[in-house]
Amino acid sequence: MLAMKRRDFISLSLLASGAALGAPRIFADDSAAGPVPVRLAVRLDRLGNRIDPDFTGLSYESAQLGNPEFFSGSNTELIGFLRTLGRQGVIRIGGNTSEFCHWTPDGAKPVESGPRSSGPQDKTTGIGFSYAVGPDTGHKTPPPSTITPLAIRNLREFLDATGWNLIYGLNLGTGTPEIAAEEAAYVHKTIASKLLAFQLGNEPDLFYRNGLRSADYKFDQFAQEWQTFYDAIKVRVPHPPMAGPDTAYNTEWLLPFAMRFKSEALYVSQHYYAEGPPTDPAMTIERLLRPNPKLQDAFKGMQQTVQESGLPFRLAETNSCYQGGKPGVSDTFASALWGGDLMYQLASAGGKGINFHGGGYGWYTPVAGTRQNGFLARPLYYGMLMFAQAGAGTLVETSVDNAQDAPLLNAYALRGTDGAVKVAIFNKNMDRAVQLSIDVGQKVGRAGGLRLYAPRLDGKTDVTFGGAPVGANGGWAMANEEEVSTQGGIAAVEVPAASAMLVTFPRG
Repeated sequence: MLAMKRRDFISLSLLASGAALGAPRIFADDSAAGPVPVRLAVRLDRLGNRIDPDFTGLSYESAQLGNPEFFSGSNTELIGFLRTLGRQGVIRIGGNTSEFCHWTPDGAKPVESGPRSSGPQDKTTGIGFSYAVGPDTGHKTPPPSTITPLAIRNLREFLDATGWNLIYGLNLGTGTPEIAAEEAAYVHKTIASKLLAFQLGNEPDLFYRNGLRSADYKFDQFAQEWQTFYDAIKVRVPHPPMAGPDTAYNTEWLLPFAMRFKSEALYVSQHYYAEGPPTDPAMTIERLLRPNPKLQDAFKGMQQTVQESGLPFRLAETNSCYQGGKPGVSDTFASALWGGDLMYQLASAGGKGINFHGGGYGWYTPVAGTRQNGFLARPLYYGMLMFAQAGAGTLVETSVDNAQDAPLLNAYALRGTDGAVKVAIFNKNMDRAVQLSIDVGQKVGRAGGLRLYAPRLDGKTDVTFGGAPVGANGGWAMANEEEVSTQGGIAAVEVPAASAMLVTFPRG
């Protein structure tokens, strides 16, 4: 069981300005005052939740498998980007298009198993379909796409090359139990030990809104369908690994699903989007960086489900703003601060993993591009990179003095698997810097710091971590590890407004 009630992270409120690196000044002039001194105490004797090596993940639409060469061993560039995020991780393939993708043997025509309609090419995704991600206010139906055995065989090569595992979505929306069972059997045989779980349906709590079910579609109907599909799959795949309910935001489905299917499911999953729709002018950088009550409600539902069912929880699809993101928000440096902080918030609350949704040229995708044009790291990728460099370990409790003035700086501490103490600091205040004293409760001879930084909070380029950008094939090597001033067990660092820092205290 997870330790759900332990205080594993603390929000630090800081009032300051005028940072050493020159804090981004897109909303306020922060040059008038110096950083405010704040003290952070790390309690190494009070352990919290574990961060496992496979916590990090990416999520892609099922329609991407319509190009069998995308996820393949020959896509060395994308493989490099994933390996930089960790030698263990989880790829989730699903999304809205999973309900319109159809399994077909090589050379055969797709099975007609449900209503479909075509949409225009989506220029932001680069995949060639139109789709809506998250709780959409309007219905968009992607054109049909087929998944062949070749795509699955190539996917296994891709997984072997990255070292990552797979969550695989099956078509519940317009599919049939028989076809799902046939597809599951082939995926299970081919992916083998790299298969973490199957998911049945994507955001089934929105089926009524997406035109896939009637307006009175509720959990009980979904559970009956889920059981029917599961029974068919079980005939072809004894003891199939399963997960769900993979809802959009309906925490009311989590606990009933977990209690009804806890003998069949390995974990429970849900989605979370911080903002949306992107057409709403209120969806801004300022809103993205502020605490979100919806997220805290989701954590409460997650924690209750984990405690009562004993099943772990994974945030299987998430990002800043649904429907592919919002330009000027989802593709800016603000997304790096938001995304890295979200990973630690989830881990602190007891979640076992996260999958950031993306693909193609979607505004919110961590890795943008295509095989033809190449790939590049968007700002969100850098927040994930900072989390990756901190690595796996056990979170420890922290406390802070003088935290009442600015609630947008969060800090998290963990004892790494290598014995080092890592402190991740996210200053999401746009006009406030801090002089932070870190007390780790023991003597430290030295400490090093890596900064996550960009000249502008709304900037889309010139992002660096450890003084270096992420290059081709996901290549990254720190160019500047700062020596952090230490005296006894206290380290002192200045954290500019709208920046982040990872401080490492090596094992003594």
